[in-house]
Amino acid sequence: MSDVAPEQLTPQTPGSRRRRELITFFVLAFGIWPIVAVGVVGGYGFLVWMFQILYGPPGPPGH
Repeated sequence: MSDVAPEQLTPQTPGSRRRRELITFFVLAFGIWPIVAVGVVGGYGFLVWMFQILYGPPGPPGH
């Protein structure tokens, strides 16, 4: 799995681990997830738009 021996790993102090976890949280909360959310909503909107181009808008059939 890993070529690093356990004695070569540096032990982390609780403060540095907490700081790393906070940075990770902020990157996810304010960086990655908003981009994913916009992509999902945009992708769904594009899917609906293409469906309506092919099959027409929803509603009763025209007379």
